[in-house]
Amino acid sequence: MIEILRTNDAVALSLAEALLQGAGIECFVADRHMSALEGSIGAFQRRVLVDRDVESKARRTLVEGGLGAYLRERLA
Repeated sequence: MIEILRTNDAVALSLAEALLQGAGIECFVADRHMSALEGSIGAFQRRVLVDRDVESKARRTLVEGGLGAYLRERLA
């Protein structure tokens, strides 16, 4: 899996999951439960991971959904 988005913004994270799900793209949110360890201060960003073979489609979906500013740089 490859990281395509990282944020502390719960609304953006929820939107990203909904957009990807609506496009039929499975994703995994890493570090979702870190708030239990950090005391809910938002120190750790949550990461959205997708399979490498759907990366382009996932990125396009998120850009079209208004989340382009949250995308991580594409790795070679």
